[in-house]
Amino acid sequence: MSVRTLALILALLLAAGVQAESSAGHDMHDVGGHAGHQPASVARMVPTEPGQSAFATIQEIVGLLEADPETDWNRVDIERLRQHLIDMNNVTVAAHVDSERVDGGIRFRVTGDAPGVTDSIQRMVSSHLRSVGESTGDRYDLDATDEGVVLTLMTSDERREQRWAALGFIGWLSSGMHHQSHHLALARGQSPH
Repeated sequence: MSVRTLALILALLLAAGVQAESSAGHDMHDVGGHAGHQPASVARMVPTEPGQSAFATIQEIVGLLEADPETDWNRVDIERLRQHLIDMNNVTVAAHVDSERVDGGIRFRVTGDAPGVTDSIQRMVSSHLRSVGESTGDRYDLDATDEGVVLTLMTSDERREQRWAALGFIGWLSSGMHHQSHHLALARGQSPH
């Protein structure tokens, strides 16, 4: 992680702490005038969870963009990030996955029958393949179907094959920590691949 990224995260955390501190005192005095009857520790408590994970992701990214003085607001595209998060939700929650071991790998048939799920599957899988690339020495075969994709992962490393079988499709898709930087790149209007 770069020094610049760490500085942005620290600035965001500090800003959130100051905001929580100032809003805690204000909010408690506005609730029926009963704040004076509560212990000081309760008067400082405020909720921190935004209530929905996609909203939380967007909120985090917006905070990072606002904390970065070099943000190019002419390129920022939060709607693009929101659409990507819809794809992530569709694939995580609404896709159907069948898997089978093949010689030297594993094959996933990923399908969806709810509106938009098939397109989400195709976008997410092809995007993830571009992110992992061929750097691992593994081979990937991806075929789009009318219902989704057929993805075959091949490797000469028996432990990787075992890992894929244990993780399953969604585990493979979620592996690596590139998703967070991918989200920030999408929001900045950059190409994440």
